[in-house]
Amino acid sequence: MPDRRSHHDVRGSGPVLLVVPGGAGHPMGLEGATARLAERFTVVTFDPLGLSLGPLDGPVGEQRVEVWSDKAHRLLNSLLPDGESAYVFGSSSGGIVALDLLARHPGRLRHVVAHEPPSLAVLPDAVQQRAMIAEVDETGRARGLGAAMARLQAGLVGRAWDGPPASVPEVDPGTPMGVFLTRVLRPFTSHTPDLPALKARSARLTLGAGLDSRGQLPYRTAALLAELSGAGFAEFPGGHIGVVEHPVLFADRLTALFTGAAGGL
Repeated sequence: MPDRRSHHDVRGSGPVLLVVPGGAGHPMGLEGATARLAERFTVVTFDPLGLSLGPLDGPVGEQRVEVWSDKAHRLLNSLLPDGESAYVFGSSSGGIVALDLLARHPGRLRHVVAHEPPSLAVLPDAVQQRAMIAEVDETGRARGLGAAMARLQAGLVGRAWDGPPASVPEVDPGTPMGVFLTRVLRPFTSHTPDLPALKARSARLTLGAGLDSRGQLPYRTAALLAELSGAGFAEFPGGHIGVVEHPVLFADRLTALFTGAAGGL
């Protein structure tokens, strides 16, 4: 049966480039980067839960990395002409999906760039970081999702946590951020990437991280994944959401990586 909520958008022309957004998969904020990329690529923006179609019409279960990457695999097979392959870019939770896609469905992938995938299992302090994510969950239940988001932000940058500020914006559980905090964050960050499979395909993989993220948790994870898999490593403009902060510069850096002309920023 077709997944009526899964959605994708196609723009541009040229080689296919699959974009897997972060968070809960809503492509909000990516318009500037995808418009620039569409000058060189057929950009397919994947929205695995269909959040860009409007509010969900029922409860959302806990999400799984493998389900999202299987959907992405089926989407590419439905769009790619015979004999052609695709580039893939995934950011944050979308980067975790991109890694799983390469590990389990590599056949029609040219090159994958995973930007700051928070795959905490590879870190030497994985137990500590998983405890931080558990505290995000506990904070959400006790104090609301706005406080949970504040806890997560502190954990990502390595800031000591003494509790949320006196006033934080509340987050509706039905919004993309609410879905991310309650249904995506914990299962995705606890997912263990298949390092042997990624090593076998390391020539087709680049891990990316933002210049402004140096020293922060997502940067450490990306750098270590590159080392463990033998893949390339590249820095991008901005921080964890550099693709939103600097859309044109980010898109140009990504294009250079895909076309083999990657140089300094």
